[in-house]
Amino acid sequence: MGIVNITPDSFSDGSIDRISNNYIEECCSNAEKLINEGADIIDFGGESTNPKSTFVPSDEEIRRVVPVVERFRSRFPTFPISIDSRKYEVCKELIKYNIQYINDISGLTYNPKMVELAVDSDIKLIIMHYREHHDTHYANVVNDVYDFLYKQIKYAESFNVKNIIIDLGIGFGKECSDNLTLLKNIQKFDSLGYPMLLGISRKRFIGEVIQETNPKERDFATMIYHALLLKENNIKIIRVHNVKLAKQLKNIYNSIC
Repeated sequence: MGIVNITPDSFSDGSIDRISNNYIEECCSNAEKLINEGADIIDFGGESTNPKSTFVPSDEEIRRVVPVVERFRSRFPTFPISIDSRKYEVCKELIKYNIQYINDISGLTYNPKMVELAVDSDIKLIIMHYREHHDTHYANVVNDVYDFLYKQIKYAESFNVKNIIIDLGIGFGKECSDNLTLLKNIQKFDSLGYPMLLGISRKRFIGEVIQETNPKERDFATMIYHALLLKENNIKIIRVHNVKLAKQLKNIYNSIC
């Protein structure tokens, strides 16, 4: 899953302050580049999860994302699209563009109605464990994340949602040690019975481990973590900024395994 941020304040690569024809084209060109490098899914997002970012109202998020997705769809009518949003109104507006994934970082807590968009449809619902960045106290981080995901999965299942993907929410309301503990115990989440998306690309905990403050300089370390986790068969999607390196890693792994 290649990341295309349509934000001015992404922790990694945000750079816009308005929507213009030039920027729409830039985003689509970036998405096309990721496809050429080997992406299987493009994840479009119009609100940053940077702890220093400001709240984006639904109408502004729609204003940012819809023109980009519309232009992208005119060029790639069937290529899998993920919408990275916690807002029901945003995802509802984008369904008309034949999206395949709803990537709800709030894990259905921001607006439980989000689940309705994936009922009896082919849309895959990504449910992530989420906490505010300052809320980092856990009795037991593995059990607490597991219990949250179990509860939210059962809620989605009660609406007859069948296409569910789980995300441990690495980096969201978790200290470096919490993130590492989750990765060390990732097999526990197999018993939830659903495939997993792993989103660790350029995250702050990686920077703390390798002592690198520039997120763009964390790609190689990101791939080392992915390489160490490749045998965890429940990880079906990796969400990355550097698709080229991820594709190379996949090719190397497949050549000897």
